[in-house]
Amino acid sequence: MSDPVIRLEDVQLSLDGNAGRVDILHDIRLDVAARESLALIGPSGSGKSSLLMLMGGLERATGGSVHALGQDLTTMSEDQLARFRRENMGIVFQSFHLIPTMTALENVATPLELAGVQDAFDRAEAELAAVGLAHRSGHYPSQMSGGEQQRVALARAAAPRPKILLADEPTGNLDGANGQAIMDMLFGLRDRHGATLVLVTHASELASRCDRVIRLRDGRIDSLAEAAE
Repeated sequence: MSDPVIRLEDVQLSLDGNAGRVDILHDIRLDVAARESLALIGPSGSGKSSLLMLMGGLERATGGSVHALGQDLTTMSEDQLARFRRENMGIVFQSFHLIPTMTALENVATPLELAGVQDAFDRAEAELAAVGLAHRSGHYPSQMSGGEQQRVALARAAAPRPKILLADEPTGNLDGANGQAIMDMLFGLRDRHGATLVLVTHASELASRCDRVIRLRDGRIDSLAEAAE
């Protein structure tokens, strides 16, 4: 693979807990190509979300290196990482992380304003329309269903037109119908913006829609499972 969008080389992650040092990830080597969609699957506690957080610079590797778009995230300061994410990444979590005192439109537009985007509110309106929420732009999170809140979170992630889109269990808190709608919108946004998509999921249907599936087990990539798929 030439010029991967994301490259992890010999990545280790250990965290200090109440019971002492805990090893989370071991010897992770992984390349993700431009415009590829990649699903990270595996049992609870296997390290899926931790791996996604490393890719987004939200967690720091304790060994090895993490590169995104040719930049070494492991050498960046917190300010540099925040700027890099703002300019290049969209991130969707299982919990929606919307600001409760802001309307849907403000939740999507405010990060754009902070990034200096001149047409922040126009772009936010367009992204809300793309996820079917133009009519809810003036509503607050408490006035929306879980599915609607996740659509706002998708619009917020897509609004900067990111090169990398990361999603951690994006359908985990939703019922079947809303989960299916979010799946369709997630891939639609990926296609519209030409982004590379990496997602963590327990949903087999969502994983099956990706170009590639990586299974983690005990903090390691399960190469036998990957080969079987």
